[in-house]
Amino acid sequence: MSTKKGGDIKKIVLMYSGGLDTSCMLKWLQDNYKAKVISFTANIGQELGEKGSFKAIEDKAYKLGVEKHYTVDLQEEFAKGYVIPTIKANGLYQGVYPLSTAIGRPLLTIHAIKIAEKEGADAIAHGCTGKGNDQVRITVTAKALRPDIKVLQPLVSWEMKSRAEEVEYAKKNGIPVANANKKYSTDENLFGRSCECDVLEHPEEIPPEDACAWTVNPAKAPEAGEIIKIGFEKGVPVSVNDKAMEIVSLIGEVHKIAARNGVGRLEHMEDRTVGLKSRETYECPAAVTLIAAHKELEKYVCTKHENSFKTSIDQRWGELVYEGLWVDPLREDLEAFINEVNSRVTGWVKVSLIKGNARVVARDSPFALYSYKLATYELGSTFDQKASEGFMELHGLQSRMAYQLKKNLKK
Repeated sequence: MSTKKGGDIKKIVLMYSGGLDTSCMLKWLQDNYKAKVISFTANIGQELGEKGSFKAIEDKAYKLGVEKHYTVDLQEEFAKGYVIPTIKANGLYQGVYPLSTAIGRPLLTIHAIKIAEKEGADAIAHGCTGKGNDQVRITVTAKALRPDIKVLQPLVSWEMKSRAEEVEYAKKNGIPVANANKKYSTDENLFGRSCECDVLEHPEEIPPEDACAWTVNPAKAPEAGEIIKIGFEKGVPVSVNDKAMEIVSLIGEVHKIAARNGVGRLEHMEDRTVGLKSRETYECPAAVTLIAAHKELEKYVCTKHENSFKTSIDQRWGELVYEGLWVDPLREDLEAFINEVNSRVTGWVKVSLIKGNARVVARDSPFALYSYKLATYELGSTFDQKASEGFMELHGLQSRMAYQLKKNLKK
C-alpha cells in the first residue's frame, strides 16, 4: 500500500462509528499521515448492534491509538434543529425519502469542526464513499464553516477496494472485526434507517426480509392495526394519544407504534447528487407517520393557494437538504415562509396504522378553514348554491372561447 505524505497535517478529527470502515481508517490515518487522530462519535438515536455501547466504541478507539475520543449526545439537538424543520417542510425527497440520513450529516459535521477548532486539528476525516451523497453533505458543510480545513476521504484515497480487503487489513493490524460477513451497509438515527449493498444493488430483485431491522413485515402485522392521535402546536408534534411528550421521546413512541404495524418500509429508485441512480431501501416508521399527519393538518388550515405554493417550496427545501446544501442561505429563506405557514398548524390528527399503511382518518384545528354550515348537504346549509351559476359562467369563459376557436380552425 502506498504511503500518502501528510504535509502540514498534524492532527485529524475522525468521524468514528466504531465499525470496520472507520476502524481501519483510524489506523490508516495514523500510518499514512503520521498524524495524531482524535475520534468523534455522536449519538443521534442509532442502534449500536454488535458495536455494543458508546463506551465500547470509545474503548475500541483508545485501543487503536487515538489521542482523545469524544462521545456527544446530539439527540435533542438533532430532533429540534433538524427533524422538526423536516416535518414542517413535509420533507420527502422525490416524494418518498424522509431525508433521515441527509439531515444528520450537517449536524455531525458541525460538531466535528467544533472539535477540530478546540483541539487545533488541521483536518477532519469521514467514512463516506466517492459514489454517495454523504461526502457532499460533509465536505460542503465543513468548508462553509472553516474554509481552510482539509477533508480526508480514505475510502477514496486508499488502495483497498472491497470489504474483504478491509477485513484482511484489520486482521494484519490487530483491529477487532465484529462481523466480517456483514452483507449490508446501514445508517441509522432516530428518524430513519437506510440499507444498501448486496442484493439491494439489483433493482430487479425484491428486497429480502433480512434487509429490514425495525419494522414488522406488513403481511404479519396485526389485522386490526392501531389508530394513533398526534397533537401539533405551530407545526411541531407535541403529544401522542393525548399524552404530552418532549420531541425525542415522542419520535420514539411514534416509531414504536408504527413499526409494530409494519409502517415505514420504503423502496425506490433515487437520483443521487453525484449523478448516479441508486436503488434505495429505508425504514422510517416515525417519519412516515409524522409527515403524513403534519401534511394533512397543514392542508386543513391553509388556503388552496398556500397549499399549492408550499408544495413547490417544500420540494425545493428537500432538494437543497438532500444535495448537501444545508448551509445555503436559500434554506433559511424558504424556512421563513415554511415557519409562517406553520404558525397556524395547531390541532390534532388521527392516523390509521394498519398492515404497512399510514392513512389520516380524522383531524381538528382551531384554525380550520372547513365550515360544516357551508359544506353540509343537509338542511340549514348557509352556502348559496345559486351563486355557483354566475361563478361557472365566468370561471370557464376563456376556456370555452379557446375550445370553440380551436374547433372552428379544424373545419
